[in-house]
Amino acid sequence: MNYLLWALVGLVAYTFVAPLMSIATTEVPSNVAVIVSNSMLVVAAFVVVVFSNEPVAEYLTHPDAPYMYAAGICLAVGILAYYRALSMGPVSVVVPIFGMFLVTSSLVGFVALDEAITARKVAGIGFAVLAVYLTAVE
Repeated sequence: MNYLLWALVGLVAYTFVAPLMSIATTEVPSNVAVIVSNSMLVVAAFVVVVFSNEPVAEYLTHPDAPYMYAAGICLAVGILAYYRALSMGPVSVVVPIFGMFLVTSSLVGFVALDEAITARKVAGIGFAVLAVYLTAVE
């Protein structure tokens, strides 16, 4: 399966995370929801690694491992904050604001990774910002 199909599978699955988590965190503390849902992620990833016979230990000290660890810290902060926001506010506002990571990640890609900036990408980022504004501002 190519990356676009994987992206669509991810989109469909992730579409339901915010609404389900919003419902769950009406009674369940957001930090508990983080532990449960992300433990399921870790178990699933472990099963995939085992069945695909991918080595893990050799990558723990790989030269690129510090980036992996930094990404893990950012992911932890981001998910903890996201789940807390979902427990406190409407999905229709929280998700678009959280979704701005698409814009900010693209900007980091342009600046830090020297990715190509095109007029179409700039227009897409502009429309994304406009969409978030129109969706999130009440």
